[in-house]
Amino acid sequence: MPRIRGVEKGGGLLARIAFLLTRRKVGRVIRPVRVHALHSRLLLGYGQMEQAQEKARLVPPALKSLVGILSAVRIGCPF
Repeated sequence: MPRIRGVEKGGGLLARIAFLLTRRKVGRVIRPVRVHALHSRLLLGYGQMEQAQEKARLVPPALKSLVGILSAVRIGCPF
């Protein structure tokens, strides 16, 4: 059981857009997005950070994916 539940249904316009984009990318709405959706400025900053990381061109995309998987395995991330 998480300490912070996050937004389950509804939310503001920004939260619904973030949920839609997350579902397209991951296949479901992950918990960090739900928690960040509790505060719209935090969600906006989180989205800007994610977009900046996606647009970074210094590292090849395949290596970015590999590092993301490796770091998720190391910290025990379930998704």
